[in-house]
Amino acid sequence: MRRSKFCATDDGTASLEFVTAGMILLVPLVYLVLVMSVIQAAALATEGAARQAARVFVQADDGADARASAARAVEFALADYGLDADQAVVTITCTPEPRDCLTRRGFVTVAVTIDVPLPLVPPALTIDAPLAVPLSATATQQVSRFWGSE
Repeated sequence: MRRSKFCATDDGTASLEFVTAGMILLVPLVYLVLVMSVIQAAALATEGAARQAARVFVQADDGADARASAARAVEFALADYGLDADQAVVTITCTPEPRDCLTRRGFVTVAVTIDVPLPLVPPALTIDAPLAVPLSATATQQVSRFWGSE
């Protein structure tokens, strides 16, 4: 039985199959690694921003200086990872006195929340899936029992 001219050999099909299968498997894998690295970096930035903001808050001299120092700490921590601090929501709560956060042995809790956009997704894309991953971190620090004493 004779084979057709076109089906006589398999020369050159292995490289074509490798390129096709490689593109189908490698492109999503590379994108997954890229997305996970962006999310991990943003998680580290958010956690570091909350922790550092709480630390500088409890070390400040007064309430206004404490809030300014915390805002600056969040801005620097997020900027180190390429995130915009204007996109972050920072919440500062105090225990036991919500009126005066800097009371001796009081606790200050700083929560930082930010939406991290997925990489390589154009903002004009309109689909019913989320195009950003919300991340949040919380840090609590205690005001020194020696606060205010000189």
